[in-house]
Amino acid sequence: MHRRPESSSRFPGEYSWLVAGAVGAGESYAEAARRELREEMGVRASVRPLFTFLCRGELSPYWFAVHEATVGQEQIAPQAAEVAWHGWLSGDELRDAMASWKFVSDSRDAYHRYVRLATDRPR
Repeated sequence: MHRRPESSSRFPGEYSWLVAGAVGAGESYAEAARRELREEMGVRASVRPLFTFLCRGELSPYWFAVHEATVGQEQIAPQAAEVAWHGWLSGDELRDAMASWKFVSDSRDAYHRYVRLATDRPR
């Protein structure tokens, strides 16, 4: 979980459970996910695709691909220009935060899709 800096041009001071950014020309979703993780959180890790959806966010409709990576807390070295605060939340704490904290809209949309995906997965 992280909070964007108040000086951010988009969604200042809002929270996100995702590291996100635009896909560059000629870049795959997975390459972009790895790059954004490295640029924002200082982490080099492999990513696994989860789902893609048409996000009708505040900026405009755009395709949004969600990947996941497993990292340890000791690996994270966030960039101050991108991250004002970061911390670890349990699943229950994240659910509670979603109900009361101001989240970037596409982060909130992706969270609800992620929860549905987890619920729909065979066990």
